[in-house]
Amino acid sequence: MDKIPFTKDGLEKLRDELSNLQKVERPKNIRAIAEARSHGDISENAEYHAAKERQSFLEGRINELKSVIATSEVIDLDQSPADRVVFGRTVLLYNVETEEEVEYQLLGPYESDPAKGKISVTSPLGQSLIGKEEGDEIKAKTPGGIKEYEILEIR
Repeated sequence: MDKIPFTKDGLEKLRDELSNLQKVERPKNIRAIAEARSHGDISENAEYHAAKERQSFLEGRINELKSVIATSEVIDLDQSPADRVVFGRTVLLYNVETEEEVEYQLLGPYESDPAKGKISVTSPLGQSLIGKEEGDEIKAKTPGGIKEYEILEIR
């Protein structure tokens, strides 16, 4: 099974979410099911059906988080090379087509948030950046077509 890369903070956030789901959300939902059941006939009880649907969602998310955490690998950013694009590094890129500069941090798929400048190392752009150095030009096949970038800076 492949390991899923995480920063220390990213994995901690996932563990916090799992703990919240198990210790807060699950018990709250169990109480909601019990209360809805106490109202009588559950066959036409919308509260009961909504609570059961929420229970299904919660259990699915709990199982997913347990699996991800079990296969996670924390990458020590201080030990990675600073002269190449690797997991955890922030990269300043020059978009050749639009002549704009964009900045991305390469993280794992569970930490990525493109709107906040965090992209996954498994994304097309992330894959094309890995191992490259400042000054290199790359082409990334994205859903919007092939994009060309020049790496201006690696932090």
